[in-house]
Amino acid sequence: MSHLLSLRHYRDEVIAHSHEHAQVVINLSGSLDVEVEGRASLLRQQQLMVIPAGAHHTCASAQGSQCLVLDVPSEHWLGQTLGAHAEHSRRWLNTVGQHRLDPRQHQLVDWLAASPATDPLIDQQGAILLLASLNTPQAVPRKRLPFPQFDTYIDQHAAYPVQVADLARVADLSCARLHSRFLSECGQTPMDYIRQRRLRSALNLLRHTTLAVGEIASRVGYASQSAFSAAMLREFGASPSVLRRESGDN
Repeated sequence: MSHLLSLRHYRDEVIAHSHEHAQVVINLSGSLDVEVEGRASLLRQQQLMVIPAGAHHTCASAQGSQCLVLDVPSEHWLGQTLGAHAEHSRRWLNTVGQHRLDPRQHQLVDWLAASPATDPLIDQQGAILLLASLNTPQAVPRKRLPFPQFDTYIDQHAAYPVQVADLARVADLSCARLHSRFLSECGQTPMDYIRQRRLRSALNLLRHTTLAVGEIASRVGYASQSAFSAAMLREFGASPSVLRRESGDN
């Protein structure tokens, strides 16, 4: 790779790939949809995503997003440049994680984003400073929320009202703590997560079954077919009948 640090503009065209080096994507403006190893997140301003080496990931931004991207050359480079910080950074870079910049880190990122990208000294030393800044106890990824258990619970109770308190019990957290952790780890509220999980399940039923739209609506917790259709339109940009027809066309 020619540069360790680079400014990148993401649009609605989906980028999907993996690479042999770890990467840190820091959102500067707009919002970026990121999916790493099947786990989707919304990256907002002053948030970053750690993408481990070899992890398959996709990203796109409907409204456009500018990001500062750090491509970490290798573990050998970490050992050579970070010294005592290397092992800590290695563990941090080996775990998928979404984090928020603190004011100190935000100031450094703004300075790096405004600096000449072609200056090799700023590129090399800036990358080292950035990793050292992120290599703090606050940045150590904690155990992530149990998303697979959440998904199982939501799927099993899709036809019934699922509340934040239900997911809080699954995670053994208070509702307030769960809400905060959701915003930190995937950029959305627990109720948004529940709604999206249900609607994606409905989309799968539309595409792969012949169930009536009203039956699908009932199965994912909507008593009103019109409310279900409005929710699908907001989420996927088309009505259930159009989404089913598009699936048949494809």
